Amino acid sequence: MSYNITFEEMIEKLKKIAEMGYITTHRAGNTGIGKTLEDLLGIPENNFPSPNGIKTELKSARKGAKSMLTLFTKSPLPEKANSELLTRFGYESKKGNGKKELHTTLNAISYNTLKGKPGLKIAIDNDRINIVTIEQEVVGYWDKETLKASFERKLPKIVYVKADARGKGENEEFHYNEVWLLSGFDFPNFIKLLQEGVILVDIRIGQYPDGRPHDHGTGFRVLPDKLDLCFSHRELLIKVD
Repeated sequence: MSYNITFEEMIEKLKKIAEMGYITTHRAGNTGIGKTLEDLLGIPENNFPSPNGIKTELKSARKGAKSMLTLFTKSPLPEKANSELLTRFGYESKKGNGKKELHTTLNAISYNTLKGKPGLKIAIDNDRINIVTIEQEVVGYWDKETLKASFERKLPKIVYVKADARGKGENEEFHYNEVWLLSGFDFPNFIKLLQEGVILVDIRIGQYPDGRPHDHGTGFRVLPDKLDLCFSHRELLIKVD
């Protein structure tokens, strides 16, 4: 199915949606806000028109939401880091299949708890973002330049739609009343947000049937209302009270 519309025409559609007030969700649950907006815009999935041919993501979020948004996913280095993390810090899978898993969240402020004792945290140095134990052993890391490139490739430009939400489940309603155009990844501020515990790292490692580690998406995540702080250029396109 083709979708012939310009970026400017899309913004006009968003203005009309903002003026509609509260709209009942088209799908119950966390993904309802995005599904409803796409339906209202008439956009086939992953086919958002981009200004000047630059890749643009459409993202939407409930104002004040507590569920975090994934900026991008990137497995830690070195190559065997996931295997070591799973071996040393993993636990028996809740699926009862005899496999191990490690699902945990890290921040740069304090050590998390694993198996009832202090576990891991994020430590930032000049060139790397490290995963360290309480003994200051580095058990995984990301090069800063690699992370910068990953973010810029994944999210070079975002049309970010914020909505007031009320109600629950299939009766939830959204008022899409604020639209921002975000661009220019602000890497120094990304590091600052990571240091302040605003950006977190979710580790999600499981095992394949043959025992090899399976990275389910180790992600850098942020609260939706803090997403704009990751960009140096923030243009308010639409705001309706």
